[in-house]
Amino acid sequence: MKRRDFLKTGAGVAAAGAAATTLAAPAIAQGKKEMVIVSTWPKDFPGLGISAQRLAARITELSEGRLTTKYFAAGEKVGAFDSFDHVRNGDANAYIAADYYWKGKHPAWAYFTTVPFGMTTIEWNAWIKYAGGQELWDELADGFGLKCLPCGATGTQMGGWFNKEIETADDLKGLKMRIPGLGGDVMAKLGASPVSLPGGQIFENLVSGAIDATEWVGPYNDYFMKFYEAAKFYYWPGFHEPGGGLSFGMNKKWWTGLSKWEQQLITAACMEEHAAQYEETQANNGKYLAKMIKENGVVLKSFNEDIYDSFGEAAKEVFEQTRDHSALAKKVDDAFQKSLREIGGWQKIAEVAFSNHRNRVLGI
Repeated sequence: MKRRDFLKTGAGVAAAGAAATTLAAPAIAQGKKEMVIVSTWPKDFPGLGISAQRLAARITELSEGRLTTKYFAAGEKVGAFDSFDHVRNGDANAYIAADYYWKGKHPAWAYFTTVPFGMTTIEWNAWIKYAGGQELWDELADGFGLKCLPCGATGTQMGGWFNKEIETADDLKGLKMRIPGLGGDVMAKLGASPVSLPGGQIFENLVSGAIDATEWVGPYNDYFMKFYEAAKFYYWPGFHEPGGGLSFGMNKKWWTGLSKWEQQLITAACMEEHAAQYEETQANNGKYLAKMIKENGVVLKSFNEDIYDSFGEAAKEVFEQTRDHSALAKKVDDAFQKSLREIGGWQKIAEVAFSNHRNRVLGI
């Protein structure tokens, strides 16, 4: 969906309208500023990359040029996984990425993208915005000289692409799989070899046999990656990314030097794109899944309950290790797990229950 098409929809009009009412009054910013943004996604990358480019352009558009963004895709200014330090050091003003890429710096970063058996996008949004998640994100980011805002979401992701069928947990042993975040740690517990690769390098590694499997996002994004040319077994559901959220991470010193109007404008643009990417993905996943099955011979498979139970047992160990890392990691996990049970408990008797009954009645 193109940005202007999005703005014609109800969601786009509502978001733009809210931004206009909030930002119109103080729109007399003093002078003009250039904002340098780096990204973990290659240029014109389907789904995630297009979303990042759309956000960068939207900030300039909303500010009427007072905040002019200069966007660099992965590799244009800095390598994908170098974007964190590039912004932290003040060499760029902001990055667009999945914050679980930085779990090696502190495991709590994973909670601000997604964690195994964690929150769906709807639940994560509620936690971030209204249940203390943003405050914890701020506490973590402040220790690295950053300020982060949600700027995209993929929804519940697929289990991944495999070059063989996975019938038992033993089939994961020795498997080389591209899977970042705490999900990769879970796979390691089960004997797999997790590999962290930026998006632009996954296909070539899957084709060459350097990796045996990969997760990415879902049918809409995965179709354009052409993973079906290298691996035919497409598994669901993904235990590792129930609601991947993306981050607009800014240099904290640069952020605090902005005017209130500039901060509000960036926040509004991020929130608009956060909703847009999620909705765009949900609108397209079903169509592209059917396309891959019918036209590309993709074999759709579900993980059985025994395998899922193995994922769950391994995830418990990973969470215990994460909590042992530091007081802040424990604090974040405590808050996350508490909100997950409160918000998820409500979802169980509300949207989840309704969806299950609706799908049964309608035969979906």
